[in-house]
Amino acid sequence: MEIILKEDIIGLGFKNDIVNVKSGYGRNYLIPTGKGVIASPSAKKVLAENLKQQAHKLAAIKAEAEKKGEALKDVALTITAKVSATGVTYGSVNAAHVAEELKKLGHDVDRKIIVMRDIKKVGDYVATIHFHKDVIVEVPVKVVAENAPKAEEAKAEEAVEETAAEQPSEETSQAAE
Repeated sequence: MEIILKEDIIGLGFKNDIVNVKSGYGRNYLIPTGKGVIASPSAKKVLAENLKQQAHKLAAIKAEAEKKGEALKDVALTITAKVSATGVTYGSVNAAHVAEELKKLGHDVDRKIIVMRDIKKVGDYVATIHFHKDVIVEVPVKVVAENAPKAEEAKAEEAVEETAAEQPSEETSQAAE
């Protein structure tokens, strides 16, 4: 079933795209929610005419999206999260956290245009931001442990305790001889 999208849907297409979807998805979700219309020949003609009239407006939107994308070109995020001793985060770092960090840096980005998997471990990841169908920016995201110094101190203390525990056992074995 061919559908003309009325808004951007991540993973499916962008506004005014003609996409093929399964009939149930089109009839039961896209059309009733107003996110798409059936791509009949008359609807296609109307779409072509609207695109001709909006070409200038669409070029301005794309230029604005490119400007926003250029501003985020050299941005790298570091997000601190509470982490267990095994390196697994309590909860997850998701698009909302990335949008919040970008807002702190002065970049207003809607969390709905940020695509990434939920992060559940410490490490380096990439968040993809879709400003426009032709303007996609990848922002590196580094997740670090909020309590990392404490964890390192605990490991160091454990190592000291282990060596201290090993030394008396050697002394007692020498004394036994």
